[in-house]
Amino acid sequence: MKARDRRRRAPRSPADLSYVRYSSAVETIDADENETIAQILASQTRLHGRNLKIFGRPVRASHGKLHGAALGELEVLPNLPPWLRQGLFARPARYPIVARLANVPGEIASDAVATQRGLSFKVIGVPGAMLPGHAGEVTQDFVLDSGPRFAAGTARQFLANHRALEHGSQIPDGVKAAVSTVSRAGNAALGTIGAGSALLDFFGHPRVHPLAEAYFSQTPLRFGDYIAKLAVVPVGPAQRALADATLDSASDADVLRTATVGYLREHDATFDVRVQLCTDLRRMPVEDASVAWPEVESPYQTVARLRFPRQDAFSAARRAYVDEALSFCVSHSLAAHRPLGSVNRARMRAYPELARIRREAGGHAVREPRVSADVPT
Repeated sequence: MKARDRRRRAPRSPADLSYVRYSSAVETIDADENETIAQILASQTRLHGRNLKIFGRPVRASHGKLHGAALGELEVLPNLPPWLRQGLFARPARYPIVARLANVPGEIASDAVATQRGLSFKVIGVPGAMLPGHAGEVTQDFVLDSGPRFAAGTARQFLANHRALEHGSQIPDGVKAAVSTVSRAGNAALGTIGAGSALLDFFGHPRVHPLAEAYFSQTPLRFGDYIAKLAVVPVGPAQRALADATLDSASDADVLRTATVGYLREHDATFDVRVQLCTDLRRMPVEDASVAWPEVESPYQTVARLRFPRQDAFSAARRAYVDEALSFCVSHSLAAHRPLGSVNRARMRAYPELARIRREAGGHAVREPRVSADVPT
């Protein structure tokens, strides 16, 4: 075989990969999508009203139970290759952040319902052109959940799931916990998260320590000239040591909060921020968020680092600010990182409206932080 042929068949380096370029053509909008999104918002508004009546205060319809509110720093790494120097990550920099760790569903009574969990973080002091609804602000939000894919592929499926959530809010916790147990057993039998359905992933998530979890955008976003998904992966030695430990809610209904707050009281936490660039729109679809993009075809690449120093992640002042006066929303974004796909188009319309309703019910002004000092310690 000639040397030239051997070179052609050799594994490609990241520099040789053909990443899909972003254009408006990568999104396909169904004719009835606006009506579907309107129904999603109506369903979420009803659930908000029900939660307000039950709890006597505004409670998020999703990501309801706070596990910790942490202050930290995002460091954009130097010497990134050109395909990673995009948007927020275009040049080395350090930004203050505020993060919220929480359950994904609206459950606030107990951690017995072991679904996926969320890590959202708000980057403060970001320069650049924002999405129209976020013009004039200086924050970039990333909303992440454990598990590499979203529980609904499209806005229509998201609506069906949310209607089930409306009815599920009336189901006793014991029944929900049993569903979680069965789903975890199903995932264990399959051998890994992602081997079964997206809903099995959601309801059968293992009870991993929140600071030993990897978190994912699950849905695609624009990454400057390209299209990507985002992951935040724990790399601190103390965090990694917790990876195989499971948490038991039988003796502590707030076990995830106890674990999060206790860890940050004694240890720093460090995460890598990684991106997975789209190389094929058929196997890495934009419009079906329930599909996990194959890492063998496009591995995650590190672009930044998140650092959280030791702190009180549940102080009264910060808890009130983060939980009641602050929102984490996919539409709080640079134009260079606009969320993509059917599910995200629904989230970009629904999240700001629900945040407005929740803040008005709680008597809080709608205001994004402009400097780190705006966030109570």
